[in-house]
Amino acid sequence: MTSLPERAGRRCHNVLNPLHSTHYFSPDLGRELAAVGIDDDRGAYFAARAAAMGAVGPGTVTATFYNFSHELVSGHVPGVWRSASPETVLAARVRAVDTTLRRLLGEELIAAKEMAEAAELALRATEACVRTARPLYAAHADLPVPEEPHLALWHAATLLREHRGDGHLAVLLGAELDPVEALVSHTATGRGMAPRWALATRGWTRADWEAAVARLRGRGLLDAEGELTEAGVALRATIEADTDRLDRAPYEHLGAAGVERLTELAKAVLTTALTNGAFPEGMIGKD
Repeated sequence: MTSLPERAGRRCHNVLNPLHSTHYFSPDLGRELAAVGIDDDRGAYFAARAAAMGAVGPGTVTATFYNFSHELVSGHVPGVWRSASPETVLAARVRAVDTTLRRLLGEELIAAKEMAEAAELALRATEACVRTARPLYAAHADLPVPEEPHLALWHAATLLREHRGDGHLAVLLGAELDPVEALVSHTATGRGMAPRWALATRGWTRADWEAAVARLRGRGLLDAEGELTEAGVALRATIEADTDRLDRAPYEHLGAAGVERLTELAKAVLTTALTNGAFPEGMIGKD
């Protein structure tokens, strides 16, 4: 095993994960899925992310996505599969990713040797990912690797994101944070989704949010103003550290120099995407 600098894997994840996520906020995904019969944003998201698992039911989606209400999920799943098969959705998703990345990054960066280098490094990291108890990762790992470097980088970023995410859910369960409590406590760090975004996209009500706040206060994790207490800060730090521990294998496999280079390359790509409006303003924060 290679000794990595502290949080090196997390820093790499933090620039790869947004690259994966760009298509969820892109009009291209909505257009591609509307063309195959899935014409609402929430249904498009559930279909695009779940399709690798096949025509699963709402219970599987709720379990693997964690912080969405089951009522919201069941309003779209399994209905999306009656509109388009998982195979059709996966093909539409790749088309949307291709269009989105070309628009956000430009053809010069798409064709650059650095793009191919980043894809090679990211794919090498995925060689050490494991399927055990990681359903979303395992499903995506069964998909073919795209040939074009920008799509191969996105595919590798998807594998690394879902691998870390599956482990993160195990850590949240261990911390005894239910889906809304996980959202509230993450938002309280200042690095999570703003409450209005969480409520608009995850299917929870303001009453659900306030009830979770009350439960976290009862555990001594939030203060009267809704800020994390010392215990709350410590819990969130432990959650991230434990997630890092469960996710260390890909980055140990890549090695310190490889992780540093992949982080550098992916950060440059992400910076270009952000400059070109990859994500809505005001999505992250406490308000």
